[in-house]
Amino acid sequence: MRSLIAMYQRIGLVPLIIIGLILGVLIGWLAPSIGIALGLLGTLFVGALKAVAPILVFVLVMAAISQHRSGSDVYVKPVIIMYMFGTFLAALTAVGASFLFPTQLVLVNAVIEQVPPANLQEVLTNLLMNLVANPVNAIAEANYIGILAWAIIIGFALRQASETARTVVSDFSDAISQVVKWVIALAPFGILGLVANTVAETGFSALAGYARILMVLVGCMLFIALVVNPLIVFVKTGKNPYPLVFTCLRESGITAFFTRSSAANIPVNMNLARKLGLHEDTYSVTIPLGATINMAGAAITINVLTLAAAHTLGIEVTFASALLLSLVATISACGASGVAGGSLLLIPLAASLFSIPNDIAMQVVAIGFIIGVIQDSAETALNSSTDVLFTAAADPVYSR
Repeated sequence: MRSLIAMYQRIGLVPLIIIGLILGVLIGWLAPSIGIALGLLGTLFVGALKAVAPILVFVLVMAAISQHRSGSDVYVKPVIIMYMFGTFLAALTAVGASFLFPTQLVLVNAVIEQVPPANLQEVLTNLLMNLVANPVNAIAEANYIGILAWAIIIGFALRQASETARTVVSDFSDAISQVVKWVIALAPFGILGLVANTVAETGFSALAGYARILMVLVGCMLFIALVVNPLIVFVKTGKNPYPLVFTCLRESGITAFFTRSSAANIPVNMNLARKLGLHEDTYSVTIPLGATINMAGAAITINVLTLAAAHTLGIEVTFASALLLSLVATISACGASGVAGGSLLLIPLAASLFSIPNDIAMQVVAIGFIIGVIQDSAETALNSSTDVLFTAAADPVYSR
């Protein structure tokens, strides 16, 4: 058994994930019944990540704040600026792509159980209410804004505690981090199950009718990941950004693509930040915060689908209205984590800027759920990998 574990560790996590991905596709394609059964591995893996992530964030942030000493460097502010600027550029990119490649949608009738927010005020109110949520409920419901708020407050309070108390918190943080490493080590099996189940259950034939809109969506996300984000990192660091970009896409983006959950990918990102040697005081805050407000992929989804609806209805979109849409999408996307259904349920809010009827907007949301096997996966991969990318770019490890 020990020799098998040693061999498993020698191969490396990323090669094993790629092997799991290939095996998952083959099993789901050639033996769908086995692929569906293996879906349990994916469910368990995502469930374990989602279970450990809230307590990891709470304990890690609390320990980092309580151990922090005056004069130590923290780089949260520049990361937040990059989050917001990157999301706005993603929204503008989606507008430009929608003008260059106008897409008509074949609207579908479907029942959407979730109720979308009525206006931007409701989105922001939900976000602020999450900030003051009961701390126990925040951890239980994976409300990361609430978790961060309470962890920071308690962390500051613990600065006045005895050295023994702070040591206990630090040791508990190390223990939870070790649990995360154990869970992440099982990622190849989780990816195998997720891919096999997805291919077996859905295949990709159902997406053929939405190929054009998917190409625009995924094309925008690739442009942000491979052009815009590297440019932002280059401006910040003055160094070739692509080694860091590809590291983040490989070790964070691949896992996020298949888990389709920024929250589940928080432990993966924190583990990557630790491997990169980043300051714990910084990444313990910016990575869970990024999972909440760094939503370039969501901004792209909102804008592309909204403008596709406008084009389908023959509504003329002016430059001023497109710019307003980009601002609304940027702000709305930052509050997407507080809305059930995420970015898709913010489409009716964006569509209201062009007086698109709500029943039409909800049909567009239904299309979003149909293509979600690709759209949501690519969106999560972009969002989550960018969390680590911008955190690393703000750290002196990658500065001039």
